[in-house]
Amino acid sequence: MMLAAAVCPCPPLLVPEVAAGAAPELDAARTACADALGVLAASRPDLLVVVGPAEQSGRGVHPRGTLGSFAGFGVDVDVRLGAPGATGAPDAGAERVLPPSLAVAAWLLERIGWADAPVEGLGVGEPLAPERCIQVGREIAARAERVALLVMGDASACRTLKAPGYLDERAAPFDAEVARALGAADVTALKELDPELAYALKASGRAPWQVLAGAAEGAGLSGALLYEDAPYGVGYLVATWS
Repeated sequence: MMLAAAVCPCPPLLVPEVAAGAAPELDAARTACADALGVLAASRPDLLVVVGPAEQSGRGVHPRGTLGSFAGFGVDVDVRLGAPGATGAPDAGAERVLPPSLAVAAWLLERIGWADAPVEGLGVGEPLAPERCIQVGREIAARAERVALLVMGDASACRTLKAPGYLDERAAPFDAEVARALGAADVTALKELDPELAYALKASGRAPWQVLAGAAEGAGLSGALLYEDAPYGVGYLVATWS
């Protein structure tokens, strides 16, 4: 049964060493993410599943203890997804490398000193159909008596002329609807997000948000939107469901 969820953006710029001189610009987002993770900790889950967008090589399950690195972004910062198990060793299969979204999640969890429950990562691909995302969410919710989700993903990348996807007039309304749905824990609205529009707007969070929708079916959770902004022309949202 799903107890709680935190929704966070996943730009590597959240890691101050990556952002360098621009780090203060995302201080408010980092604070909101820490507050959201506090809601997860307070739910005292038996299992925390971290879901984030991933390219082909990073898709699938990433066991507790999997390593991630920001070396590809020019900084010598390594992270690990959750503390090793009781034996002191990573779980089987942890020889993979975390995709960037899950590496950011691991950094956020390390930042608050997460030690409340076993952690597992799941990298999902942008093309994953809504129906499959929803089914994956249902399966996650059934895995333990008390399950929490950390859902990583960005909204559109087309909010300004200098945005990665240039300016698209559909981006702001899309982001506003996602923000409303996340703030209201509106499962139906997330299920109905258009994957083709999300792809056109470079919204990497679409599939993870629809996994969340599947996991939260029937849970009766309430939502709160903690942060909404579009620095660098990319929509970043932080929300909690509990």
